[in-house]
Amino acid sequence: MKITDISVDRLRLPLDPPLHAAWDPRPREHFDATVVRVRTDEGITGIGSGDTMTGFDAVRHLFVGTDPLRIDRHVKAIETANFHGGAFWPLEAALWDVIGKATGVPVSVLFGGAADALPAYASTAELKPPAERVESALAARQAGFRAMKIRIAPDGVEEGIATVAAVRDALGPDFDIMVDLNQSWRMAGDTADAVDFATTSRTVRRLAEIGVSWVEEPLPYHDIAGFRALRARYPEVRIAAGEMQHSVPDLLRYLEQDVLDVYQMDVVLAVGMHRARTIAELARLKHRHFTPHSWTNGIGLLANLHVAAGVGGGPHFEFPYDPPGWTPQRRDFPLARPVEVRADGAVAVPQVPGLGVELDEDVIADTKIGGIP
Repeated sequence: MKITDISVDRLRLPLDPPLHAAWDPRPREHFDATVVRVRTDEGITGIGSGDTMTGFDAVRHLFVGTDPLRIDRHVKAIETANFHGGAFWPLEAALWDVIGKATGVPVSVLFGGAADALPAYASTAELKPPAERVESALAARQAGFRAMKIRIAPDGVEEGIATVAAVRDALGPDFDIMVDLNQSWRMAGDTADAVDFATTSRTVRRLAEIGVSWVEEPLPYHDIAGFRALRARYPEVRIAAGEMQHSVPDLLRYLEQDVLDVYQMDVVLAVGMHRARTIAELARLKHRHFTPHSWTNGIGLLANLHVAAGVGGGPHFEFPYDPPGWTPQRRDFPLARPVEVRADGAVAVPQVPGLGVELDEDVIADTKIGGIP
């Protein structure tokens, strides 16, 4: 089998009303998605999505004409290209889609086949006051979720903690709550300093008293000593991070120094599917968790789901969900049908060869803003 062509389409969905994501300095008035298609001489087309793929045209020749099944070679080639400024992990997802289709199995089976479904948590985006967040949590539980992640802003810690406490009081001890402090990385142009360790430590202590399942990204990625100190001080709460950690050597250092309880590398944004699997397997051998970040679109969500289900990730799978601002329909607009959570709170792996991506070609035609050079 040979790769005959790789196309990259850029899509844009207007958001009205805008999404007020807690980590964004400005409201999001549109949502972009990049769709990668790898075509082969045997009629199989693989589909991937995730990062922007900006600059891919300069390295397309590294892949066209090669065998798509040679995934180790392709991962190494993507890493060399990424070193020079690219972010081409959506291509790897499309290649795994080809491999799954060629072998006739879901990609999760190729990654170990540990599970056919994973418990999902509603990953919220917006900052909401206590009463409003309680209402949304009750609605999420009605929709099937058994867990939710709540954002806390650095300049709104008191209201954030009050919100978490209100959700705990309203939904009881059987509803898992995670909290994201969003302090490990910044959006482009956001130059604010991270919250200092002493303040963060006090926040984590108060959240531990409420009984949260984990506290996510409480410190910048480089503060290994700080992460370890938080884990040592508050063993009753897990410390999670790594969603945008692009360095495999740094992630190996985290494992060697036992920095985190939960590793969260996004397979289409951070280190790719193949490398994420390696880190995830090592984390699980150390009795730590792998729960990947999945805030792209339905295609990226499926790629993360297949890896997580393949290796036995958990204790929950991230499912971006915060109606009305963020719904499966908005998130998965390139797909013929959005990915949904079952009544039991789990998200199922599509039991078809490949990733299980089915595009809505009419929507793609309507939202397409051109290929990416």
